[in-house]
Amino acid sequence: MIVRLGSPRQVREGLRLGTVRRPPRGVPKAEYASRDFYDGWLPNLAPSRELMKQGQSGRDEKAWSAFQRKFRSEMKQPGAEKILDLLAALSHTTDFSLGCYCQDENRCHRSILRQLLAKRGARFRER
Repeated sequence: MIVRLGSPRQVREGLRLGTVRRPPRGVPKAEYASRDFYDGWLPNLAPSRELMKQGQSGRDEKAWSAFQRKFRSEMKQPGAEKILDLLAALSHTTDFSLGCYCQDENRCHRSILRQLLAKRGARFRER
């Protein structure tokens, strides 16, 4: 399942994994899970700081296309690829969700993570 961090949890969502570079601001670490942010943190599946800044400033299709291309390139790094392979395999035996803070999944790296996981045969349950 792909979710927005901080949104209410869904039934059978499983372990919520944050694919963000920074933890939620102003939230004590002990409360990340209880406040529906995340149970585990996977910053290796988040855009680099530089790319994140670029993505947040881009407002048109050309900027979004450039962001997608660069993020896909970042996800080809061995560490990220191994995590994606593992998550795709785990999706067949356990419930978990991946998330980010962005309001619109269509303009967020989590939409690209969904595609990369699908290419690896991941199983998804929609909300």
